[in-house]
Amino acid sequence: MQGIDTLMRRHADDPAALGPALGALFHEWDHAADAGYWELPAGRHPAFQRHGIQELGFERSRREPEWSAACRVAGRQAEVDLPSLNIGGWYDIFCQGTLENFVESRAAGRPATLIMGPWAHTNSAGQIGDMNFGMAASANLLGFRGPLADVQTAWFRKWLTPDADAAPSGPELPPVLLFVMGKNEWREEQEWPLARAVDKDLFLRADGALAFELPQGDEGVDTYVYDPADPVPTTGGATLMSSEYRPGPLDQTRVEAREDVLVYTTEPLVEDLEVTGRVRAFLHAATDAPSTDWVVRLCDVDPEGVSLNVVDGIVRMETTTAEFAEHAVDLWSTSYVFRAGHRLRVHVTSSSFPRWDRNLNTGEPVDSGTDFRPARQQIAHDAARPSRLVLPVVGS
Repeated sequence: MQGIDTLMRRHADDPAALGPALGALFHEWDHAADAGYWELPAGRHPAFQRHGIQELGFERSRREPEWSAACRVAGRQAEVDLPSLNIGGWYDIFCQGTLENFVESRAAGRPATLIMGPWAHTNSAGQIGDMNFGMAASANLLGFRGPLADVQTAWFRKWLTPDADAAPSGPELPPVLLFVMGKNEWREEQEWPLARAVDKDLFLRADGALAFELPQGDEGVDTYVYDPADPVPTTGGATLMSSEYRPGPLDQTRVEAREDVLVYTTEPLVEDLEVTGRVRAFLHAATDAPSTDWVVRLCDVDPEGVSLNVVDGIVRMETTTAEFAEHAVDLWSTSYVFRAGHRLRVHVTSSSFPRWDRNLNTGEPVDSGTDFRPARQQIAHDAARPSRLVLPVVGS
């Protein structure tokens, strides 16, 4: 999209060249889903070179990590002596960064406010993906606190009006305003993360079971083959991609039917279960490839059997041995109530493409790798190797 302006300036004096140049660039955009995302190498996108346009910094950040570090605020919030209003969504590609900016700014003693809705990066309505969270979920209402634009305006007036006492009044905000999905309500909090959230282990078990009880014996090993030529298609989540890939909670039927996706499901819940905070997974896994990825996804399954994604994450690993090792996977954060009668479900796989670039299973650098091979993947879930999720559970 930035390249459009580049080409218009480049061919400003040559209208005959401008049309074909823009047409070729539009073709790249229109065919990102079936062509562009699939091009290799993934770390140096060929489309930029074909059209002689600048990328926005990703490739440079890989070439010059010191330049990237100089641009980042992460870990340096204490250097920013300013108040901040942090606004994000549970299905926003910047979800975790928004939360961490708030946490680190508060830790540095800076005034900080946090609003997290059931939104994606470009969708702050009450409907996202296959879920309607209600009219009050919209940024136009914020649970009837008023439009987000009014909240922002009042916040700017508070901090930018020289005489704060004379500043126009507006909606008062708590330190933290969260939308709790599943329960579908806004809730005011004084902190993030919530001190009252208690970590609870949820264990992968034999025969596709998922339980809060630790395995007591040898429950065997689950296996699948991950082939980069046929990756698991991205279906919802915290994404910002071409229109073929909608963000948010989506029906996972197509994903769960694949042979390269392991599926584990609890019994129906007897009471509501609130998960608010950062979700993590610890997999005891093995591969016959020198490099591969592990993807973990948490879903909510309703009484009719519809499975919707809540959070997911990925970790890339390299190894010189086919032995089992424990791998930590960060699924980022959420605030979600799994209702009584619903079931929790966990996917374990090795891709979600094109949200994340395919691991080619060869160990080649992402900037130059073009060859790929299948990998045989193993997941253990026994007493000695307890693969599990860690859920931040909030009591009623």
